[in-house]
Amino acid sequence: MEAGKPGPTAGRVASLDALRGFDMFWIIGGDAICRSLPAIQNAPWTRFLASQVEHKPWVGFTFYDLIFPLFLFIVGAVFPFSLLKRAEKGKARKRLYLHVVKRSLILILLGLIAGGVLRFDFANMRWTGVLQRIGICYLLVAILVLNTKVRTQIGVFVGVLLLYWAAMALIPVPGHGAGVMTPEGSLHSYIDQKVMPGRISAEFYGPGDSLGAASTFPAACSLLLGVFAGYWLKSNRSGNAKTLGLVAGGIFCLMVGYVWGLAFPIIKHIWTSSYVLWAGGWCLLMMALFYWLIDVKGRGRWAFFFVVIGTNAILVYFGQEVVDFDGIARFFLSGVERNAGLLAPLIIPVGALVAKWAGLLFLHRRTIFFKV
Repeated sequence: MEAGKPGPTAGRVASLDALRGFDMFWIIGGDAICRSLPAIQNAPWTRFLASQVEHKPWVGFTFYDLIFPLFLFIVGAVFPFSLLKRAEKGKARKRLYLHVVKRSLILILLGLIAGGVLRFDFANMRWTGVLQRIGICYLLVAILVLNTKVRTQIGVFVGVLLLYWAAMALIPVPGHGAGVMTPEGSLHSYIDQKVMPGRISAEFYGPGDSLGAASTFPAACSLLLGVFAGYWLKSNRSGNAKTLGLVAGGIFCLMVGYVWGLAFPIIKHIWTSSYVLWAGGWCLLMMALFYWLIDVKGRGRWAFFFVVIGTNAILVYFGQEVVDFDGIARFFLSGVERNAGLLAPLIIPVGALVAKWAGLLFLHRRTIFFKV
């Protein structure tokens, strides 16, 4: 990782950093705060909020099931303002490929470190992870967009989703048959059991890995959908026209995803094609909202809290994987927690979030932005 001095939004729309920060907020503390609410007041609304920051066990969709595809979507949305901009300026292909491979490998390495590779217990290690998937998807999509035109990219997007559906529906799994969309009977789980090294974590859905081999390709489509949105944002259309286009695209994806989900259920754990479109629809609608408020209307002061997170998103994610922020908060705030009465369940989650955000603010004030 390297620290850069240039402004974080140079050469791209300002709302992308805010949306990325909003997305990361739920990973670095917003989720824990919501889960604490029922302990303060056990009411339908608190239970609902808590349920929305948990993944669906299998079929269905919660707000938390949007977080990872939204991050991939934003990674893709930046492509036209970063990687492709370098290509347009005539940067040598060899240097572009080296940049892509270097960035991908660093993300994968950071993910492996966060996952415990330095313990050298390879047989019991979970080799997959969020950063590994980002790195692999980034590499696949970057190679695609550097070598093809938009029409081809759209064809690949549609083709991958259709082929993934066909494979899951038609290829029989020994002992279960074809098209069995259960954790034990899905082709995704079977492939993981055959090809994944190390340990398949039962923390997620047991028979397979939520970040397994087969679902890497539809996950790359989530990133590619963000590239399409980035093309749209970079076009010469007016701000209002861009916003309406994002809204229309979001509604279209939601409609197709919902209908497709009747035949190929929306399942985050195996990243079904319907899930790509359903989550992608919400990503487009959220981008439309952030873009309209911040870039079109110029009302971005409210988003500073999220921008601070978004400009160092990978750093804070990796940092919380290797640093016990809850332990730090508990060290300083255990006395406050004991005397906080009804609000006690919130003290440690809020304290850990404040510690992370304060560190990010320190870096932001000094225009230090870590990137891979």
